[in-house]
Order: sequence, then structure tokens, then C-alpha cells
Amino acid sequence: MIKKISKAIIPVAGLGTRMLPATKAIPKELIPVYDRPIIEYVVKEAISAGIKEIIFVTRYGKEAIENHFDANYELEHRLEGKEKKKILGTIKDIIPEGIVISSVRQHDALGLGHAVLCAEHLLNEEPFAVLLPDIMILDQVNRVANCSFSKLKNEWDSTGIGQIMVQQVPINDVHRYGIIDLGDKKKELFKGLKVYGLNEKPEPKETKSNLAIIGRYILPYGIISFLKNTAPGISSEIQLTDALNNFIAKETLNAFETDAHIFDCGTKNGFLAANIAVGSRDYETKEYLRKVTDSFIK
Repeated sequence: MIKKISKAIIPVAGLGTRMLPATKAIPKELIPVYDRPIIEYVVKEAISAGIKEIIFVTRYGKEAIENHFDANYELEHRLEGKEKKKILGTIKDIIPEGIVISSVRQHDALGLGHAVLCAEHLLNEEPFAVLLPDIMILDQVNRVANCSFSKLKNEWDSTGIGQIMVQQVPINDVHRYGIIDLGDKKKELFKGLKVYGLNEKPEPKETKSNLAIIGRYILPYGIISFLKNTAPGISSEIQLTDALNNFIAKETLNAFETDAHIFDCGTKNGFLAANIAVGSRDYETKEYLRKVTDSFIK
């Protein structure tokens, strides 16, 4: 009997150092992409795939993230009085009825693996999803919204095997990512294939694979025991990648390739590209962008 995935961990305790000075006083997760904060896209991605509980792993100074998903009665009242219904609709009921938002504190930046362990007591020994909040996934225009994560979740539902979303990157860029080794298996879009190894930010000469982990995981609860026995690695952090490597020595884990557009909004280039990509889906904004780029980019 395969347990359904209903909980998603979203770690939001990072310092946002790659986006300073913008993130000195504002959580990086609340910086807007086009017309809404990055975190809202990620939360809606999870909910649209059937997630019922969002667990933020947070820290001091990030309270504004939780506030964003709460009601603001004064603002809503003022917008109602001014009959600004269109604007009101963008801030009211961001979270559908029946969705639970929880939060736990991570006292120090000790890595993604540690962030997952902070949420252990809320998992009820159930399988769970992990979504990184600064990675934005924009599926191809001709597909339904959030198709990739929904399909990732469906792979778990049909197999009961943990899934890691991956995408091909230029071989010279593999040092920026966790890299998946599929052995000699042929890659196939939207199909889970057995993982034979994970390498955290290898140099190009150290790997033949160019399949990068892109911040979306569906994991069995059993990974928790491996995390508890994982020693601190790079930067004295508990790396989820290290725990997953130990896990695949005993259990099966699949990689799931997508062709979606992936934007690392924790970098200036990724953030700018995400804004252009989302804005381009609105006709008027797209035409405006054409004029701007013609004027400033020669």
C-alpha cells in the first residue's frame, strides 16, 4: 500500500547572501518575480500537485513569509471599500481552504539535510516532498501549469519509489549542482530511472553525467534515519545528497528528468531571467519588454 504524499517541506531559513544587498532586510523568498513573491509560486506549485500541508523551515527574521500567507484584514477591508476587486483577488485567499501552513525553526544554517530533520516531528512517519524556494520551475507554454512537479508526485504514487527531479545542464556547469549518475541507462523525459550515484558539485572531469538536481524531491520517510546518521560535510553542513548516497546503497531511488524552464532566483541572472520569462507570458508586458531590450541591449 503506497502512502500518498500530503506534506511538503520548504526550507526558508537561508541568509540569501547571493542576492545581497537586496536581501539585507527582506527575505529572498519575498522578492517578487513579476507580480508576486517567489515563495508564492513555489507554494502554489506544491498545492496544485495535491499537497495539503506546507511546512516552512524558518528562522528569526523570516516572519514576513508566514505573514504573506495570512489574512490582512485591514488591507482587504480598504480594498473592498474602494471596490478594487481585481487587486483584492490577488491577495485574498492565496491559500485554498483545507491547506495547512506550519513552521519550525532552524537555529543555524546547517544544511538542507538538517532543515529536513527540523521538520521530522511534523511528518508522522509519512513520505514527503521537499521544494527549494529559490528554484522556480516554469513548464513549457503548451503544457498545463506546474506539470513537472505533479508528474514527479505521480511517479511516487504509481511506484512508491523516491523521486528526484533533474535536468540536463552544460557539462562545464556541473560544478554548480548536485549531479545524478544513471549508469548506462538512456535518459527519458518524465520517467523515473534508477539512480546509481549522486555527486555534490563535481568538476567536469569528475563526472560523465550532466543531469543536475533542481530542487524538487519526493522522499520516503526512511530517509530520515539516514540523515540522522550523516556526518557534516561541505561547510560543516548536513548534506541531503550525502544521506541519499547512503540510502541508494540499500534502497532504490529514481531520477525524473524534466524539460521545464528552471530559474535559480537566488542568483541575479536567474532572478532577472525568471522575471522576463513570467512577464513574457502577458502580451502587453511582452511587447513592452521588446521595446526596452531594443533600446538598452545592442
